[in-house]
Amino acid sequence: MSVTTLDPKTALVVIDLQNAVAALPGEPHSTADVIGKTVELADAFRKHELPVVLVRVSFAADGADRLTGRTEQPARSGGGTPPAGADQIVDQLAGHPEDIVVTKRNWGAFHGTDLDVQLRRRGITQIVLTGVATSIGVESTARAAYEHGYNVTLATDAMTDLAAESHEHSLNRIFPRLGESGTTAEIIALFG
Repeated sequence: MSVTTLDPKTALVVIDLQNAVAALPGEPHSTADVIGKTVELADAFRKHELPVVLVRVSFAADGADRLTGRTEQPARSGGGTPPAGADQIVDQLAGHPEDIVVTKRNWGAFHGTDLDVQLRRRGITQIVLTGVATSIGVESTARAAYEHGYNVTLATDAMTDLAAESHEHSLNRIFPRLGESGTTAEIIALFG
């Protein structure tokens, strides 16, 4: 854990904390704990008048915009129409009109969305990432953020995965090459 600073223009970027994802079990942190830690961070960012970006994944009812590449592991969703409200941001984070909502159709939040435009127009130079799943949506977004030239901070206790091993691999092997990591409390303490 080596988080050192927050740039004056930092945004919180929350990955996939929506109804369908919140229902999944998380490892090593429960999704309920991740939501709670993310709420703490969002409250701190809003208090300091810094942007909170809520990223959700959603697809057309006919599934025509879903990823279709050949893989060895079938998609978890199994196809079909998701239940009503599955792609809605969880109640604990929703309801703040000043927040930015980005809809993605890929693992990462940059490709095919207006996330980069939303951040650059606000002069953002750093992002703090939270969400689910650490090794998929969060890691994909962290990689793209780094490639786009943002300083990246990863809130290690405000993210979780479907398997603890995947979470730990991202934290210990990937994230040190992309940015700095710290707990929710360590990040909030940087506000002074």
